[in-house]
Amino acid sequence: MDTKRKIMKFEKAVLRCSVAAALAALSGTVSASGFALIEQNASGLGNAYAGGAASAEDASTIFFNPAGMSRLSGKQVVVAAHVITPSAQFSNTASTTPDPIYGFVAAPVGGDAGSTAVVPSAYFMWTINPELSAGVGLGAPFGLKTEYDANWMGRFHAIKSEIKTININPSVAYKVNDSVSLGAGVNWQRIEATLTKAVNYAAFGAAGGTEGSNNLEGSDSTWGYNLGALFNVNPNTTVGVAYRSSMNYKISGTASYYGRTAGLDAAIAGALGPAAAQTLAQQIGDSSFTADIELPATFSLALKYQPNAQWDILADATQTEWSSIQSLDLYRSSGIASGLSLESVPFKWRDTWRVGVGANHHYNEKWTARVGVAYDQTPTSDTYRIARVPDSDRTWLSLGAQCKTGKGGAFDFSYAHLFMKDAALNMNTPVLSGPQVAGRGALIGNYSNQVDILSVQYTRSF
Repeated sequence: MDTKRKIMKFEKAVLRCSVAAALAALSGTVSASGFALIEQNASGLGNAYAGGAASAEDASTIFFNPAGMSRLSGKQVVVAAHVITPSAQFSNTASTTPDPIYGFVAAPVGGDAGSTAVVPSAYFMWTINPELSAGVGLGAPFGLKTEYDANWMGRFHAIKSEIKTININPSVAYKVNDSVSLGAGVNWQRIEATLTKAVNYAAFGAAGGTEGSNNLEGSDSTWGYNLGALFNVNPNTTVGVAYRSSMNYKISGTASYYGRTAGLDAAIAGALGPAAAQTLAQQIGDSSFTADIELPATFSLALKYQPNAQWDILADATQTEWSSIQSLDLYRSSGIASGLSLESVPFKWRDTWRVGVGANHHYNEKWTARVGVAYDQTPTSDTYRIARVPDSDRTWLSLGAQCKTGKGGAFDFSYAHLFMKDAALNMNTPVLSGPQVAGRGALIGNYSNQVDILSVQYTRSF
């Protein structure tokens, strides 16, 4: 068997395995700025995703700007996987002891919330006729994964926080003329959320040192849309604009409390008196719950400039409307406490901007080198930052390369390091109420954060 046939056989095997892996693991996610995930391809990671709405390099343009499909031809499959390794190391400065005092851990035991995750994505597009193209994308536009050790000093505030999404995005593109292309897509998206923390039963009248745990699990699905346009300003310059709508969820799920026994409930009832039943049901009782949340819309303006056949210069600016999340309000929806608040967490998030620049160097017909840098704002502030999402401003530095294997195949390999600002945490008032501070303790300190991303992509054109 000659070398070309071996390469083609290997590519087909990679394609089958990659598609299967993407479909099997698609919902696995990890936090990015806020908890959005821009990691939708490896080809763009090498440029720090600069110019994503204008580059239209492969079928992953379905996510960044569906109009870009009009710049491709034939049929194309793209599969990608991203290994994302964050670190969020907490250092205590002035945290306080929960009430009543008992064995509070005064060191940041288990204070690194980072957790490695694999985020896959997959795309398929085809040219229907010279003017019309269609495609579908599968990915995870939002995700969060932070997890501390079960005995860390902030366990009454957060242990595990996980948000998973899956997004299915059928899209079409129409080539108006040689200068203008338009695109649109429909998005079906599902969210699954898990939040856990320790519970200080001593705060309700149990003996000092009595702890349990709380687990919240909920899910929902909803619909949205995305729009895009590409404009050839001149033969060397392309401008892209793209919009992804917000996603409105009404999450429903269950709240479960562990570590409660008949003896424990009796001790708490004795301490609380006649109000015990209502207090137990509202504060530490199992029930169902609901929560409304609007995940943000985004708007991107991007530029691709080709001064010659060897170079592409890329730039973009993207606004994310994180101000849609001002608080997370959970309400009980069953039992004697139905309709009462389960928990309310103020976020006070702000709209953010992400700006990036990058370049591609086409060394020859087979190899392309990529580089990029970007600055990404956090939506939170020092006043309202929480342990579940210890986010901060970041600067991206990315490198990548593409190798074309012939017969329409190509591999992309990219790496990015995110330099993140140190972040202050002050989980005291106004983030917490007085009773919450008493029962959980104030969590005050600093985070040292960073993220590494390694991505691989296979593209096959037919």
